[in-house]
Amino acid sequence: MVNRLSKTDTFNMKLVLASNNAKKLKELDAILAPIGWELIPQDQLGVTEAEEPHATFVENALAKARHAARATGLPALADDSGLCVDALGGAPGVQSARYAGEPKSDARNNEKLLAALSQQENRAAHFVSVIVFVRHADDPQPLIAEGEWHGEIIAAHRGAGGFGYDPLFLVPEFGKTAAELDAATKNGVSHRGQALQSLLARLHRPRR
Repeated sequence: MVNRLSKTDTFNMKLVLASNNAKKLKELDAILAPIGWELIPQDQLGVTEAEEPHATFVENALAKARHAARATGLPALADDSGLCVDALGGAPGVQSARYAGEPKSDARNNEKLLAALSQQENRAAHFVSVIVFVRHADDPQPLIAEGEWHGEIIAAHRGAGGFGYDPLFLVPEFGKTAAELDAATKNGVSHRGQALQSLLARLHRPRR
């Protein structure tokens, strides 16, 4: 059996992040920096955003990772994530960042979500994150990891941290919204944190 990546390979690695979201970069970097991964946002390397035409998180994440790797020649990491609300049939889902249309706006997305749930008793929701790592653009064995974070949507914004739908997403075990959690706590329990930890565990998993 051989390892997916050797232990040496996983340290001091420079890779492109297939995102221009500064807040997402901050979250990812906080978890990956301790193992020596240097994330370079794709816009710093002149890479345009990839098309995200797919109906699933995993397809969009893979498309973004391959696009960034092909444009830079570097290994790439991509995250496709969003909020899935039970009463809305899983919406906004993969359209979370553009739920209220273009240009992207967290404020307008939150307003639209609250309006859509105004007559709903069921406020259950969960965040999903799918993270894809490719060694190169044509990597036949991309590493794919997923995380889910369950909670509920409240009727008014709370908290000044985080981004996206965080001020509306109540985490029952803490009695706080995602926007009220400190960064370390959020990274330890969030969908993105879970997906990253799963990815890191799989880097050393032997395969036949």
